[in-house]
Amino acid sequence: MEWRLFSGIPGEDVRAVLALARRSTYRRGEVVFHRHDPADCVHLVAKGRFDVRVVTPRGDEIALGIRAAGDTFGELAVLTEGVRSATVIALEPGETLVVRGTELRRLARLHPSVDEMLVRLLSERVAFLSERLVEAYTVDAETRVARRVLELMHVYGEVPPVAIPLTQESVAALAGTSRATVNRVLRDAERRGIVELGRGRTVVLDYEALSRLAGVKNRNPADGP
Repeated sequence: MEWRLFSGIPGEDVRAVLALARRSTYRRGEVVFHRHDPADCVHLVAKGRFDVRVVTPRGDEIALGIRAAGDTFGELAVLTEGVRSATVIALEPGETLVVRGTELRRLARLHPSVDEMLVRLLSERVAFLSERLVEAYTVDAETRVARRVLELMHVYGEVPPVAIPLTQESVAALAGTSRATVNRVLRDAERRGIVELGRGRTVVLDYEALSRLAGVKNRNPADGP
């Protein structure tokens, strides 16, 4: 398994850090950590998918994204030596390698490339959240639902049909809208042959039609790289 966090770092240094990492496994629905928990480690996703989300003061849940194998989570709070800014939940049986913040900071001191990669990673996360904020104010809910389903298709597969094993409540949390809106959008897409709905899942059948619904231009994954 390769993690983007360690891109460009000498293999022996990465292996030294991973040798000190603790392997942790999770059941579906298990909480990895809660928002406001003390932050003392970074998680390297080795298996499964994890949902990163926050709860608003009104009690609404907002999903910030899904982390899959090769991704990381928890790095921001470790670098600032603060507390967790979000809650992370396992969407399916999963496994992470847990690296202590002290080890990550030590590696950053030894290799400037680690520090540069962390800064780049965090900058991308900030840009991503900023983009989502602008989208929430400028893009209608129906289009946001289509965009989140399109993104989830790439998380769970590439070439249709791709089954996305998430409830409509989860899609609503990612799109920043209600379950009723998600249901309406997906039912309409099902009537048009774009998706197929099942219990707790959505199967994408037509990538190009979904892209048009989302208002984005994407290559057809069946065409290859």
